[in-house]
Amino acid sequence: MQQQPEQKRNEGTATVAAAATVHHDGHGNTKQDADEHDHDHDDHDHDHGGADAGWKSHWPLLSSLAILVLMLVMEYGFHIIPPFPVDLVVYVAAYLLAGYNVLNLAFRKAKRFDFFNEFFLMSVATVGAFAIGSYSEAVAVMVFYSIGEWFQDAAVNKAKKSIKALLDIRPEEVTVIRDGQPLLQHPSSITLNEIIRVKPGEKLALDGLLETATASFNTAALTGESKPDTKMKGDAVFAGMINLEKLVEVKVIALFKDSKLSKILEMVQDATARKSQTQLFISRFAKIYTPIVFALAIAVCLVPYFFTGDYNFQVWFYRALVFLVISCPCALVVSIPLGYFGGIGLASRNGILFKGSNFLDVVSRLNMIVMDKTGTLTKGVFSLQEVVAVDGNEQALIATTASLEANSTHPIARAILAYAGKDFQHATVENLEEIAGHGLKGTIDNKAVLAGNAKLMNKFAVVFPKELTRLSDTIVMVAINGEYAGYLRIADEIKPDAKQAIDALHKLNIRTVMLSGDKQSVVDHVAKELGIDQAFGDLLPEGKLEKLQQLQAPGNHIAFVGDGVNDAPVVALADAGIAMGGLGSDATIETADIVIQNDEPSKIVTAINIGKITRRIVWQNIIIAMVVKVIVLLLGAGGIATLWEAVIADVGVALIAIFNAVRIQQMKV
Repeated sequence: MQQQPEQKRNEGTATVAAAATVHHDGHGNTKQDADEHDHDHDDHDHDHGGADAGWKSHWPLLSSLAILVLMLVMEYGFHIIPPFPVDLVVYVAAYLLAGYNVLNLAFRKAKRFDFFNEFFLMSVATVGAFAIGSYSEAVAVMVFYSIGEWFQDAAVNKAKKSIKALLDIRPEEVTVIRDGQPLLQHPSSITLNEIIRVKPGEKLALDGLLETATASFNTAALTGESKPDTKMKGDAVFAGMINLEKLVEVKVIALFKDSKLSKILEMVQDATARKSQTQLFISRFAKIYTPIVFALAIAVCLVPYFFTGDYNFQVWFYRALVFLVISCPCALVVSIPLGYFGGIGLASRNGILFKGSNFLDVVSRLNMIVMDKTGTLTKGVFSLQEVVAVDGNEQALIATTASLEANSTHPIARAILAYAGKDFQHATVENLEEIAGHGLKGTIDNKAVLAGNAKLMNKFAVVFPKELTRLSDTIVMVAINGEYAGYLRIADEIKPDAKQAIDALHKLNIRTVMLSGDKQSVVDHVAKELGIDQAFGDLLPEGKLEKLQQLQAPGNHIAFVGDGVNDAPVVALADAGIAMGGLGSDATIETADIVIQNDEPSKIVTAINIGKITRRIVWQNIIIAMVVKVIVLLLGAGGIATLWEAVIADVGVALIAIFNAVRIQQMKV
């Protein structure tokens, strides 16, 4: 169950365009002829055109369809049968118009001794139909097969485009200030520390630090959430954000190729190349299935000779052709990768990046989520939670403490000053002294003021309530003129949706565990408040790794969720590594299999639900395709189904599977 980091990281690097050719694979082609095979597919896709080309490029197929309809109307509607060889010539013309691409690919593959593929299968079946005089059926097989191929190409192209367009929204030009003048430049030409301007309504092209006092941005491209996000001067802003209100200036901190959005796009491109276990199974299945079908078709044609007294070669040859047509596994081969494309696209629209379709399968089977605390379940920012003054005057206690803390850069000091507010006017502090590991000491209005922990109070013999030492949060005690005056409780604030996420995971019968480097009392407090099943504190990075290894018992499918650099090894070791991508470290995001862009714990549940939806639809397609094919195969072998029923069933089940897979992209989770 354990998977080494380097194995997980190197499962695929092809682009979306290259990955999309998988919809024709699965007929026994090996990696050794991959380049030539891909070239074959490129020709096939180009000729069919998919959704990219207009209807003008499909005139051969449309002409063939028109000829077929005309001939059928003449023969069955008006009982006009063209004399031989006129009918043969007309049908051959229609056949070549519709099937040129298929025949060409079958010939090219046959030259490489690759006979077990859908193109060779369709060619053999239709040429055989011509040989026994079933002209209209032969043309119909090729026409409807080609129409089905067009729908397949169109659906796959749509999935590819929706994924690529979803994130490839980087602007083509940016306004940069050089020598005091605004210049329009391509983002790739901008260097570090240059100042760029972003007009209202424009997308930010590069990552940077906000130089303007305040600004409001739409972050939907990165987080999946369209609500405005207010930023202050010095805050980090990222490529893809949309400036909402006024002209702003941004100092560039990352090159165009290194921006967060560029990395996201690369992740999604790589994701479509990583096959799931289901896709790999279908590829292996098709590799074995196709030659077996050829053998069975030959058996259907020849074996009855030994058991039937009135054996008619033409009758049994026709049944074998029906068997070949319906056996084509294209419905499976196209609908399964298309389903996974849809799952990746749906996740991206919800601010979740899967780095491979294989991880959609993994999350659908999870039964345990192991999480870091700081930055994952909590905001990772200290905030003042409670003020208690002995004399009841909390405002005065805040004013005194904030004045003392005003010259400190400690996170606790920043939390106190943030609570006091921007308009706070601090008093003059004299004889300020910072006592390392204890707190601050100074004089305000001729009063000796102490602000710090229990060690500071003990150092100056200040009597304070001993129960304060048992509180789980950080406590800043204040003493004035040697007398205890009250305390301030400071804690890392729990994310608003953390409780909702844990409850939802429990409803899915998923066990929750928290691993943290914070002291055990703090970890226990957060775990109790959120309802987490098990929590471990006081852990160094190697301690987290050891705990995860202990949890990886047989039958446990585990995801680890983290954001810090120290979480990267644990993220790599888990079955599915999930990174909080908004505030998370680059190392963790790079190592993770799944990235949550808006840092919301509830997105963990969304990711799991998307995995379950994708897996459910993929297996629906597999079952529908196999059931229909088995039924028609049996009917064909028994002489009940004709070539007409075979081709309609084949194309029909392929279209049902395609439309079912496309449905994923429109779902809400």
